[in-house]
Amino acid sequence: MMLRVKNLSFQYGKREILKGINLELEKGQLLSVVGPNGVGKTTLLKCVLHILQPTEGDVTVEGKETARISSRERAKHLAYVPQAYPFKFPMSVFDTVLLGRIPHINWNPDPNDIRKVLAVLETMGLESVSLHDFDQLSGGQKQKVILARALVQETDYLLLDEPTNNLDLKHQLEVMELLRLKARENRIGIMVAIHDLNLACQFSDMVVMMKGGEVLCSGEPCKVMTCENIRSIYGVEVRSVTTNGNRYFVPAKAL
Repeated sequence: MMLRVKNLSFQYGKREILKGINLELEKGQLLSVVGPNGVGKTTLLKCVLHILQPTEGDVTVEGKETARISSRERAKHLAYVPQAYPFKFPMSVFDTVLLGRIPHINWNPDPNDIRKVLAVLETMGLESVSLHDFDQLSGGQKQKVILARALVQETDYLLLDEPTNNLDLKHQLEVMELLRLKARENRIGIMVAIHDLNLACQFSDMVVMMKGGEVLCSGEPCKVMTCENIRSIYGVEVRSVTTNGNRYFVPAKAL
């Protein structure tokens, strides 16, 4: 079973943002969506989640059309970590993470819910701030708390919009390593919209490269993340360097 996006299109008014997107995400995979600003990465995630309603096409999860199931049922299959939080959470870090258990709670959280929250806080290194107000945290800490909230939701699929935003280099690597680990150990399908091509190349099982609201190519990073494709999508000349088995791209000049 998998998350499948078929012929998905979306437009704001007469402006077409997404054009016939097709992709598949299997459990246990980490899939990165890359492309320049304005190409439709965030819009794609929101259409998959039905935050935005696609103009055409459909999304199925575990064989079910997401448009035909309740929002509560969708929340048992799909979790979301947005890029930014213009709103405030007037509550503690612990309670903010506990919100992720809502799809599984009938009335009040039980001891099992509490244990799951504590375990995720430990995994994310957030125990020391668990009783702090969410609003008082740094941008990077907030990002980790919202990721913890999504993980404790225990969904089949996790969608993240720029999860390394506001994080320093060390924490970027830690977050991507954690996502890859969760994908493999917990059999979660993870879709990440990301700008950093090197992180995408290093940690992804599959990469979708977008240009002009369409999928230019998709496949394993070693096959689709080429200097030619990057030049076509971003309009920059890059050099490829391989170190310890990992490929990295170094910008050379804008075209």
